[in-house]
Amino acid sequence: MAKAKQNRAFITLYRLYVAAFFLFLAAPLVAAGSFAFNDSLFPALPWQGFTLDWFFSPNEPKLGMFYDRRLLSGLYYSFVIGILVSSLSVFVGTTNAFLFVRGSFPAKNFFYILMILPLVIPGVILGISILVLASNIANGVENAFNYEIDMLRPGIFLVVLGQFSFITTITSLVITARLRKFDHSMEEAALNLGASRLQVLRTVTLPFLRPAMIAAGIVGFLVSFENFNTTLFLVGSESPLTITMFDRMAKVGSTPVLNAVSFVLIIGSGLLALITVAVQRDKSSG
Repeated sequence: MAKAKQNRAFITLYRLYVAAFFLFLAAPLVAAGSFAFNDSLFPALPWQGFTLDWFFSPNEPKLGMFYDRRLLSGLYYSFVIGILVSSLSVFVGTTNAFLFVRGSFPAKNFFYILMILPLVIPGVILGISILVLASNIANGVENAFNYEIDMLRPGIFLVVLGQFSFITTITSLVITARLRKFDHSMEEAALNLGASRLQVLRTVTLPFLRPAMIAAGIVGFLVSFENFNTTLFLVGSESPLTITMFDRMAKVGSTPVLNAVSFVLIIGSGLLALITVAVQRDKSSG
């Protein structure tokens, strides 16, 4: 009897802990999103009434996010950078998975650790390092040949390169974990039936990896979209959304239009997360 009471008490405490944990995670998001609908010039209480002006108003002082050219421009560049980074990261991550799971070469463990290293290096250090390296190369070429390499100056190319340097590690780990579960007998059976290596890769191996590749691509896109530390040091005139919002905060201060942007990003990120979960639960994962 006493043991049953202890078990009930433990379960109750555990449920309270889980509820408090998720409340801690959700409360800031709910607060940030709710002020996007407050009919006030400041994202603060008291509540002045419900409005959609911070999304759709074409006029100041309540210029909505869908009429704010700088925010829309930042959103566009974030999408472009995110798609480029996630696509490159999935491609290289897939090749890395084959290299480290099926390859055999000297110092394999050392190179595997080297691949993981960018995850533990602060984004600020990565950004500064890439900027210094690119600038030194560009300056050296300009001094030696009187030729300017524009793509090695702050801009989209360097932002993509900087984010790619650590997001590829994430995609590599996700796809590698999936490839380790692959049953090699499936490839052997296809080869025995007369399929070529390329056909086996296209019809057997890559379809098995597809859920992990899609999930890794979505995670890579989200990490790229929200990245700030590395991007800050590499950005040029084409500022992505995180830098645009930071610049707005520094010059104007917090306004509900930034809450409106946050609300849209929360919904978008949530939908992508659900897609990731759905893909990972693919029946083909066996």
